[in-house]
Amino acid sequence: MLAACGDDGYEPAGPFRPLPEGPPPQVGPPTESTPAPSPGDPADPGSGQAGGDPNVVATGLTVPTGLVVLPDGTAVVGERETGRLLQVFPDRSPPRELMVVPGIDTAGDGGLLGLALSPTFPEDGLFYAYVSTATDNRVVRFPMGGTPNPVLTGIPRGETHNGGGLQFAADGTLYVGTGDTGNPALAQDPASLGGKVLHVDVFGQPAGAAGPVFGSGFSDVTAVCLTGDEPTTVYAVDESTTGPDALDVVAEGSDHGWPDARPGTVPPVLEIDNAEGGLGGCTAAGTVVFLGALDGQRVHVVQLDGSGTVLEEPEELLGGRYGRLRTVVLDAEGALWITTSNRDGIGAPVEDDDRVLRIMPPSSASDSPL
Repeated sequence: MLAACGDDGYEPAGPFRPLPEGPPPQVGPPTESTPAPSPGDPADPGSGQAGGDPNVVATGLTVPTGLVVLPDGTAVVGERETGRLLQVFPDRSPPRELMVVPGIDTAGDGGLLGLALSPTFPEDGLFYAYVSTATDNRVVRFPMGGTPNPVLTGIPRGETHNGGGLQFAADGTLYVGTGDTGNPALAQDPASLGGKVLHVDVFGQPAGAAGPVFGSGFSDVTAVCLTGDEPTTVYAVDESTTGPDALDVVAEGSDHGWPDARPGTVPPVLEIDNAEGGLGGCTAAGTVVFLGALDGQRVHVVQLDGSGTVLEEPEELLGGRYGRLRTVVLDAEGALWITTSNRDGIGAPVEDDDRVLRIMPPSSASDSPL
């Protein structure tokens, strides 16, 4: 299906060879509600044409949440409420529907909540997704067009606070952000996977000797991001309905104080008031962290020192220009890919919402080359 991805004038910057592992995947037949698209056809909603706005690379989507940048310079974005995966192009060519992830339950704020590429993606072509089912939240993996296979199951599921952070580290291990599902007691319960940052390998097995729980005491970890430096710094975005949102530096065994501050609780490196928060995205470059804010309708640019201390008041990007901003991902050219979330029942959508943006942040926003 992706063989025609170079049409419409787009020239790929690198390889994209989705090679399914094991026997050929079993794919259900298309249904009347989700017919199989023909190779090269654009997705039905959204033409990808963005009028005169060069920041907008795709339009007409429905609550795009997870986003990954492929080696060829394009991106794949997942819609929270439909489970659709679409390929989006930096030259604003029409997006292409690739598949619909089956088995997703969208009750409350659940759905398709996060995407990540396999650490060996050029060889295996595998995607990882954090999804809600009717009984749990889980991490699954699949080749494009294939049947999702469970990697990590049994993450608590609720109407709210379902988490969804998903990020691979340079060593090939996976960090997973979860929520307390509206039951704060889960966050500091060592027997629960809710309200945690988990650390597992590609098969869902614990990456540490103490089990899968890496950090605890969170309300709703909507995003996890890492620096590429050694040692790696793990950042978690914790969205709260009872207090300010937080950016935390997470270490193995750390407790971040939700719902009860205890001796040894690790304070956040940054708190953002709810009116400017609703944090849903995170990406890091050197000592700069970019945070997507739904309620704040902006990207917060946070400058840190080597110890994780905020150096100055966060800068603001795109304040109020595109509505509610969620996922933020940095590509190899230093551009930020950002999804809007204006059709989530809370925002005020315009005609071409929801959108995917791609912008070059100001050079002053980072101490690393962008």
